[in-house]
Amino acid sequence: LNPHIAFFGEKDRQQLEVIRTMVLDLNLEIIISGKPIIREHDGLAMSSRNRYLSAENRKSARSLSQALKLAQTIILQGEQSVETVRTKIRQIIEQKSAAEIDYISICDPDSFAEQKEINSKTLIALAVKVGKARLIDNRIIERTSCNK
Repeated sequence: LNPHIAFFGEKDRQQLEVIRTMVLDLNLEIIISGKPIIREHDGLAMSSRNRYLSAENRKSARSLSQALKLAQTIILQGEQSVETVRTKIRQIIEQKSAAEIDYISICDPDSFAEQKEINSKTLIALAVKVGKARLIDNRIIERTSCNK
């Protein structure tokens, strides 16, 4: 028997899209279902890597979800500058001494092409090393004509 449906978490959005593309390219009869990010009580995206975080590192790790939330707020308030959003994200994360940014991607959620300006649907993806753990998180933000 061959599988007919496979579930992948949206926390690793890039992996999810690679799998979707591969299934289409190979004409496989499998439905790829993306499942939403599950967050712990403090906002941290659930991950097996979280167990490597000390109590102090966990406080630093929360900056990822805090930065994504702020980015969403300012984008929905009309901010279009990718560099402004990236700077705000960087400021929040770098306030935590245990956090070292690997990347901040502000891109098209389908093509992953980095955006120069934020006009509609945007994926913000983060990879940050906190202590021994490399954590990832992301958020898709969609502006409509109501919140431009």
